Amino acid sequence: MGLLTNRVERSEIKAGDHIYTYRAVFAYSHHGIFVGGGKVVHFTRVETSSTSNNELYIPTTECATCPDCGFRQPNSQVVLSCLDCFLKHGALYSFEYGVSPSVFIAKVRGGTCTTATSDPPQTVVHRAMYLLQNGFGNYDAFQNNCEDFALYCKTGLLTVDRFGVGRSGQASSVIGAPLAALLSSPLKLLMPSPVGVATMTAGMYCMSRYATDIGVRTDVIKVAVEDLAVNLGWGNNREIVEENVISNGRLLR
Repeated sequence: MGLLTNRVERSEIKAGDHIYTYRAVFAYSHHGIFVGGGKVVHFTRVETSSTSNNELYIPTTECATCPDCGFRQPNSQVVLSCLDCFLKHGALYSFEYGVSPSVFIAKVRGGTCTTATSDPPQTVVHRAMYLLQNGFGNYDAFQNNCEDFALYCKTGLLTVDRFGVGRSGQASSVIGAPLAALLSSPLKLLMPSPVGVATMTAGMYCMSRYATDIGVRTDVIKVAVEDLAVNLGWGNNREIVEENVISNGRLLR
């Protein structure tokens, strides 16, 4: 995979890979974990039924080749889909792990790679299948999205600050662009050249993305998938379960 694209062929992916595809003419990307057998586990918004108050995942297409395509547990937004329905006629891309800082910064677009290393494939698939049965909380575009889901499955890392920016490179890019423009504004007085200002803004944008990467952040912690519900505040017995987890040093604060 090169600096400009992470596009791969279907024959190149294997179970445990973090894959993604672009939606809405490259406006954003949708991420998931390939679990083998032509299946992908991914985290997505669920559509709300117009006739009830219950959330209901409704596949956008009828899948004639995969009878369990669109499977999800009640009240969960983690879905099992076949690869075709996941891609929706889009191209297939592979998310890169363990890249060097220079390569990460060179990737102008966020949501394509991380400096963090991946856990073994069997661990990744186990997390994805466990979350398919138990959920991953509520979808949030900035704090808990499809890329956050895939990153957690690959690394087991969660951010300590529940109200801060998630692990998603896409979210970091959205926030980093206006931040870079704001920080570089005073430099216009010192750099009358538009090229100089543009170069400085681009540099700040790339550095802001790098600073929020899970491979370099200090506000992330490894969390076992079985403890995830506690760390994300799910369930009614949080205080009781917290007491059992604190002693293991795995509870996020």
